[in-house]
Amino acid sequence: MNNVEEIEAENVEISAETPVEATEEEKTTSLIPIDEYLAAGVHIGTQQKTEDMMKFVYRVRTDGLYVLDIQATDDRIRLCANFLSKYDPAKILVVSARQYGQFPAKIFAKAIGAKAMVGRFIPGTLTNPALERFFEPDVVIVTDPTGDAQVIKEAVNTGIPVVALCDTNNMTSNIDLVIPTNNKGRKALSLVYWLLAREVSQNNDSMFTYDLEKFEASI
Repeated sequence: MNNVEEIEAENVEISAETPVEATEEEKTTSLIPIDEYLAAGVHIGTQQKTEDMMKFVYRVRTDGLYVLDIQATDDRIRLCANFLSKYDPAKILVVSARQYGQFPAKIFAKAIGAKAMVGRFIPGTLTNPALERFFEPDVVIVTDPTGDAQVIKEAVNTGIPVVALCDTNNMTSNIDLVIPTNNKGRKALSLVYWLLAREVSQNNDSMFTYDLEKFEASI
């Protein structure tokens, strides 16, 4: 059993029926209060949805916008942090072609000692040793499976597990671990990367001195 399977086996199944408004018990066990997720717009999806992401959708608004299950997001951040903690941080690669994901991705990498590659991803970076930017990570984190498709393709070809921040319109067939979230909003991306960095650091007994504001890109 590989690391992904071990982590998944330890995790209870996330139900699409879990309400967005958490119970009192959930409020005490969530990484942060549910209201903070809502304020950052982490739950705001798109007007498109894939079959892959339906299990993470809580409801559909009257305007056709799909709303993500906040408790599932919280559970998955915890799950992915546990998974990432099994790797040498220096061998973790985080990428983001999406503009609002670039700054928090870089701060995430700095906070845990990982490597960040943001902006345009040079094809062959994970597969061609002749390239100056060639890098062999043990695990990859992508901000958006659509914008970061080339990274996922190369990771799959080389057997590298992929953790991805996925919105309601994303396909997840080549993703090992999904974090369901609004992956387009500035505040949502900052919050998710901050929480992920905090949890990885705590799992590794490393000092974490960053507040949320340090992860927020300027407008």
